[in-house]
Amino acid sequence: MTSLRALAPHLYRPPDPDRLIICFEDQDIVVVNKPPGLLSVPGRGPDKAASAATYLETLFGEIHIVHRLDMDTSGLMVVARHRSALKHLARQFQTRQVLKTYFAVVEGIPKEASGTINLPIAAYSRARPLRHIEDGGQDAITHWEKASATSCTSRLILRPETGRSHQLRLHLSEIGHPILGDPFYGNPETAGRLLLHASQLGLMSPTGDTPLLFESPPIF
Repeated sequence: MTSLRALAPHLYRPPDPDRLIICFEDQDIVVVNKPPGLLSVPGRGPDKAASAATYLETLFGEIHIVHRLDMDTSGLMVVARHRSALKHLARQFQTRQVLKTYFAVVEGIPKEASGTINLPIAAYSRARPLRHIEDGGQDAITHWEKASATSCTSRLILRPETGRSHQLRLHLSEIGHPILGDPFYGNPETAGRLLLHASQLGLMSPTGDTPLLFESPPIF
């Protein structure tokens, strides 16, 4: 069970804007590959103003955030370029029509080849920004598959059915396999960064309902 603990103050050092890679753009959406260490949206205070959203606003003007990745997580994000696209994409996420695939390297080796974690996550935090498992909380479902293993770590393919804050990090920690480099629910000294990457994003185009699939292999 993940313990709730006080966290040391974190000094935010965002990566340079050129590390935010534009993977796709059209009149409706922009898909980016977010580097680790970059907030998806601005945080509290001027020292946390730099984010994927603010970088994209300088390039495209009006943009609307559809979903977020944790600051420590790298990988694919989609943003809408107008409110009609935002409404269309938000409905896809809400109805769980979006394909989301992540890669993670975790401590230990799961006994099974695959499985599903179904543990509810509280809608609030007892020790912000940490989350916690709580009966009666928001439903949270993560499907996982073991891709490979070494003597003491495993590479997992993760397919979250829901999109709760910190879901993958918390779920894997709760089953005894925290993600390497996780400062919240694991041991940050096991890796130089959180080894979690959003590697695949599948959705329907807001106009024309054309299926779109984007891929970004992890670099770890």
